[in-house]
Amino acid sequence: MPGFELFGEEEKKQVNEVLETGILMRYGFDGARKGIWKAKELETAITQTFGCNYAQLTSSGTAALTTAMAALGIGVGDEVIMPAFTFVASFEAVLSVGAIPVLVDVDETLTLNPAAVEAAITPATKCVMPVHMCGSMADLDALKAICQKHHLFLLEDACQSIGGTYKGKALGTIGDAGTFSFDFVKTITCAEGGVVMTNSESIYEKCDGYTDHGHDHRGVDRGADEHPFLGYNFRISELHAAVGLAQIKKLPQFLAIQRSNYAQLKSILEKIPAISFRSIPDSSGDSCTFLSWFLPTENITRAVVAEMKAQGILAGNFYWFDNNWHYIRKWHHLKNGVALNALNAGQQAALQKIQSQEFAASDAVMSRCISTSISLLWTPEQIAEKGAKMVAAIEKVLQQHTVNA
Repeated sequence: MPGFELFGEEEKKQVNEVLETGILMRYGFDGARKGIWKAKELETAITQTFGCNYAQLTSSGTAALTTAMAALGIGVGDEVIMPAFTFVASFEAVLSVGAIPVLVDVDETLTLNPAAVEAAITPATKCVMPVHMCGSMADLDALKAICQKHHLFLLEDACQSIGGTYKGKALGTIGDAGTFSFDFVKTITCAEGGVVMTNSESIYEKCDGYTDHGHDHRGVDRGADEHPFLGYNFRISELHAAVGLAQIKKLPQFLAIQRSNYAQLKSILEKIPAISFRSIPDSSGDSCTFLSWFLPTENITRAVVAEMKAQGILAGNFYWFDNNWHYIRKWHHLKNGVALNALNAGQQAALQKIQSQEFAASDAVMSRCISTSISLLWTPEQIAEKGAKMVAAIEKVLQQHTVNA
């Protein structure tokens, strides 16, 4: 997710405008900042770009998820249904508000299987959190119907799918709230940062206060603000917002390049009959940060990974099944409840349950999946060369397995 690949004078200009004022904090110092309010400007740009009513910037995507859950009233004893394939930040945020992560299977969308979600609902369920992994989306119509039927919140973790859409609406703006991450390896970056998006004024006001120690931001200065509830320091800085302000203006360019490079690489790989591709509920809305593809069996997939590694062409290709950050299989710290702060009784019981929980349906998908990251810097010639090398490695393995069979 390569926003950092096309850094330039635009980012430098925005950052320098902040440095010239000497005011790096997003709140206060009204006179000294000389009218420079980068965080406010970026929040406005986010609402205009993605079509939501409100946006609250945070210090990270993880902080955005925590803030959104707090604003939705999710806390101790509440269950949040989430996919077994995600980034660790998703369950970290659930645990941070005292809630219970309930992990369920994914399907070939690489996101929540709606049937698995329905089966996991209990009286304690409060929220369904699809994670739009690797640039594409969950089946949001099905998940919205489930949430409406059971009176649950729908919280979109859209941190990996900036610029993706579903039936014309931006991912992250379809549920009760949604989040983006703007860390260094996201589609657009602030270096570090995140945002909560919502169409609810009430949810927004809670996010606004929660990220800044409970300030209501209605006083004539920070000292005159009231504190209607407890909050934390999840603020973004003006420097980080300045970087994001330059990046968001480049988003259409980034998406166009990604989609073009994705299409060219896919046209090469799809010539191999044994390869199938990720199921995408709305293919026109894929942000195309990754091309995710499947081989027939786990053994073949592992052999292809080994062959690409041996040939020096594995970089940029991710076998999530063995990845420490993204799939339940390697989340030993979660399963064992290894935390520096004490987990509540409900969380401890839930994590003990996860230790013995089977994810056979997800394993069957993830063990056969490789995701190839799409670079903004590739030339058509480089894509052709990359694709040819990948095809040669894959066909070599497929021929060996045919002989062995």
